Amino acid sequence: MATVQVRVRAADGRESLLPVVVPVLDDVRAFAARLHQAGEAWQGEAFGWQGEYVPETRSRPLGSRLEFTPAEFCLGESGVWFFSLMWERGASALPVGFLDESGIVHP
Repeated sequence: MATVQVRVRAADGRESLLPVVVPVLDDVRAFAARLHQAGEAWQGEAFGWQGEYVPETRSRPLGSRLEFTPAEFCLGESGVWFFSLMWERGASALPVGFLDESGIVHP
C-alpha cells in the first residue's frame, strides 16, 4: 500500500488535494484471481476501496459479437484511482486490465 495525493474537483470547480491509500496491484490481481477461481459474485470493500466481481455467464451481451458475457472485476473510484479486469477471452484466459490513476498528483 502507498499513500498518494489525489486531486478532487468539486461541483463548483474548486480543487482539493487529499491523501489516499492505493494498494499494490499484484495484491489486487491476486485477490481478483481468488474471486474468479471461486466463480461467485462478490460486492464489498477490499484494500479500503469499494469493488465487485461478476462471474461469466453464457448469455450473449446486447449488441456484441461475444458468445458469452465475460467475468469482470473492478475496484476503486473512477477519476481518483480505479482498477478493473475483464476475462474477455474466456474464463481460462488471462484477463485484460485497465488502471485509471488520473486523479493522482505525480510530483
